[in-house]
Amino acid sequence: MLAGFLSRHLLGQYSFIKLYVGDVLWAMMVFFGFAFVFCKWSTWKVAATALGFSVCIELSQLYHSAWIDSIRNMPLGGLILGFTFVWSDLLCYGLGVGLGVLVEIFMVGSVENPTKN
Repeated sequence: MLAGFLSRHLLGQYSFIKLYVGDVLWAMMVFFGFAFVFCKWSTWKVAATALGFSVCIELSQLYHSAWIDSIRNMPLGGLILGFTFVWSDLLCYGLGVGLGVLVEIFMVGSVENPTKN
């Protein structure tokens, strides 16, 4: 999360970074969060769940009513739920989860840990 904030504040003048890097980092954060909470799951199950969660959050941005927009207007709610649906975010989420998988493969050493189900 800190890397996402820093990318916006230190390099936010570059439109590519402002538009895409935060979404990639957000999806990686979701991947690593699920990997931490569900440490017995396989890498692929964590990746599918993280990608599904990220896509659902993005699709939820198509829905606007007073109650959910009031949550989005709070700082944490806006960070988690976002505000507007953007197709390119889906690609960024796939890239972020994919990078998370690569990091896990190279850091852990294997995709399927024998202790994972």
